[in-house]
Amino acid sequence: MRTYYLGIDTSCYTTSCAIIDSNGCIIGEARKLLDVKPGMKGLQQSNMVFQHTKVLSRLLEELPQVPITSIGVSAFPRREENSYMPAFLVGHGMARGLGHLLQVPVYEFSHQENHILAALRLIDTIPTDPFLSLHVSGGTTELALYHYTGKGIFTSSIIGGSKDLQGGQFIDRVGVALGLQFPAGRTLEQLAVEATDYDPLPSSVKDGWISFAGPCSEALRRIEKGVVPSSMAKSLFSCIGNSLEKLLSYHIEKLGIHTLIAVGGVMSNSILRNRINGMCHKKQVAIHFAEPYYSVDNATGNAFGALLASGDLR
Repeated sequence: MRTYYLGIDTSCYTTSCAIIDSNGCIIGEARKLLDVKPGMKGLQQSNMVFQHTKVLSRLLEELPQVPITSIGVSAFPRREENSYMPAFLVGHGMARGLGHLLQVPVYEFSHQENHILAALRLIDTIPTDPFLSLHVSGGTTELALYHYTGKGIFTSSIIGGSKDLQGGQFIDRVGVALGLQFPAGRTLEQLAVEATDYDPLPSSVKDGWISFAGPCSEALRRIEKGVVPSSMAKSLFSCIGNSLEKLLSYHIEKLGIHTLIAVGGVMSNSILRNRINGMCHKKQVAIHFAEPYYSVDNATGNAFGALLASGDLR
């Protein structure tokens, strides 16, 4: 008998929901980017909560009406830190209410686990050995060591990442300074592909930790001096690529782990994916990317987690 699983995610910049079946196939999905006014570099949490609250019920109405077996939802940014972020309260509250009315279990996942589960659904495998996960987005730049414990749950420890500015913040600050609309990643990627030359930005990585603050300050100074936008875009992604390669090389050599899953909005960037794919090939590391559409924030991972937690995967 075919069964169905609902996923909900209310992250910093996307409201999303999805339904998958017991084979892990998507049968319905809806998502919406939160609105950011031109010239702004982001949103306050109160604004995120307001926009999630306004749109989530409408997105749920776009999904097919099928009997839901269980619900998976992002309840917090990270599992181990008892972390808290108001934006996730919207999805969490909706999931608990629906779970009560439908009399189905609700499984709580972290936002990071949602991303990892979205990738695992696509590659159709669950690693049995410890693996590395690189998550780069507007709110996160971290490398974590993961171990799957069953039923959609992982143990993890953060071993590297950025100590200051996040990768997505770096991209968007450069984009907004160039006069682009937030979020600026996709437009900057197009500009970078068009560039014929560029002046490299420095990259700063020490003991497996990145600092993007210095390179970002240098990029903003160049923009004030009138750098060509396409050249700046290529410098930006070259800097981030160099930084991520140094970060990954340090920890891969230190730990001897040979499986990497790369997720997050920044990891939908084709330039960075090619860089990391090439490095992993040289180091004989198995690299798994989610498709770009499912690398950015979406709820399919939580739906897949609910399926795994229910023990119904076929």
